[in-house]
Amino acid sequence: MVSRDEVLDALGDRTRREILECLRAGPQPVGVIAQNLTVGRPAVSQHLKVLKLAGLVSDEAVGTRRVYRLNPEGLQTLEEYVQSFWSAALLRYRQAARRAAQPGNPAGSKGSPHGR
Repeated sequence: MVSRDEVLDALGDRTRREILECLRAGPQPVGVIAQNLTVGRPAVSQHLKVLKLAGLVSDEAVGTRRVYRLNPEGLQTLEEYVQSFWSAALLRYRQAARRAAQPGNPAGSKGSPHGR
């Protein structure tokens, strides 16, 4: 499995993020992806190589062309990373709400975790 750092590093480039946006519409060959970007086909191929190494895209030969598609497993790595922030924030909020709701807590008597 690809590391979270490899995924984040791959997404640090705007062109690579644009390529992922292109592939959101479905599998596409390099030439079609390049038509939607401001960089040439050789550069797109290099960016696709980085995305592939990061596990964010996969490819297959279709005739004489390589067709690229989003790789759900690589995207899951990104989703889990972002979800970890959300989970931690919700946990802190829940803990603050419980503290505020405890008897004897001045904020708890007002019925709001914010003390309003």
